Amino acid sequence: MGLTQRTLSFLSFTLLLLLISITTMAERVPEKKPDQSSSSSTSSESESAVHIVYVERPQDMEPEAFHIQTLASVLGSEEAAKEALIYSYKTAASGFSAKLTPQQVSLISKLPGVLQVVPSRTLQLHSGPGRLH
Repeated sequence: MGLTQRTLSFLSFTLLLLLISITTMAERVPEKKPDQSSSSSTSSESESAVHIVYVERPQDMEPEAFHIQTLASVLGSEEAAKEALIYSYKTAASGFSAKLTPQQVSLISKLPGVLQVVPSRTLQLHSGPGRLH
């Protein structure tokens, strides 16, 4: 195996690890803050899951501000929206990921500018370091 092939294999493997890391980071949900008591959690919180909300690209404001505003209209406050927001997608797609209950998904789906709401999921790659071509 020449130096070039070894380098290419190493770079491919590194890229694969990077993609897995990014997917894992997108799935993470902020931990509960210490000042929040466990008695404040409701049954609807236990039903919440991470969803990706695709929206039209905002024309008159920054994307993240638009994402927070959209979430706040369903969650009741900007503060709650900032806590629920996991990631804002601004480059290849316009949208955000947030932890939402089924009722919140139903409400946010009906808002103007919201194109689609889908559950976030982790996909397994079918190739590995031994199968790179």
